[in-house]
Amino acid sequence: MASDVLVEDIGGAGMVHDMSAWGLFMQADMVIKFVMLILIFASIWSWAIIVKKRSMLSTLNRRANRFEDSFWSGEPLDKLYDRVKKSKEDPMLRTFMAGMDEWRAGVAGGMPARQNLQASLMQRVERSMQVVIGREMNILESGMTFLASVASSAPFIGLFGTVWGIMHSFSEIAATNNTSLAVVAPGIAEALFATAIGLVAAIPAAIAYNVLSGGLNRYADRMEAFTDEFAAILSRHLDSQEIPQVKTKG
Repeated sequence: MASDVLVEDIGGAGMVHDMSAWGLFMQADMVIKFVMLILIFASIWSWAIIVKKRSMLSTLNRRANRFEDSFWSGEPLDKLYDRVKKSKEDPMLRTFMAGMDEWRAGVAGGMPARQNLQASLMQRVERSMQVVIGREMNILESGMTFLASVASSAPFIGLFGTVWGIMHSFSEIAATNNTSLAVVAPGIAEALFATAIGLVAAIPAAIAYNVLSGGLNRYADRMEAFTDEFAAILSRHLDSQEIPQVKTKG
């Protein structure tokens, strides 16, 4: 069984070095400790973002499934709108309500008969929904920049700790005039430990960033597709000169 303790013998005096993770941290100088603390904080914060985003995406897709089932169930749009206003809002519902608000405002005085007025109404509906999508995606993407920053910078922060630790080891060699492994090993171990912490922070952040970015992009595409489908339904209502009290799908 490998030991976590290294005994250094210099001039007959035994010096014990704890080679465990905690021992390496405690024996490191202040610069390396500061580097390690930054990386540990970055790793913990990254995991908090990862867990939160995964849970959020799962919840949003589940709610979107329920809403789309209701939307395509044949329920009248006005009735669906009045019902979802009382529900817990999410990006998909806000997008739908923004489009319905603009539509209701446009047909409040009657269905526009002229084609240019109809086209203007449809443009306002789609624009209002796109604005909501953009605003909601900005909110959903909060924290992703931090993940990207950790993924790209943590290895270099750890490398800085490694370089500093090796420089410290060379200083120990010069001070003791002893090139034995017992003199060099503790400083090098502390230095490499900083690199390891950097990789521990960076690798999950990089993987999670790619996975979560894909999930967010798919959700954005889902809202964009819903906007197109909703606009097509309203366009058909305009063509038939009917206020949307009819069913969306038989």
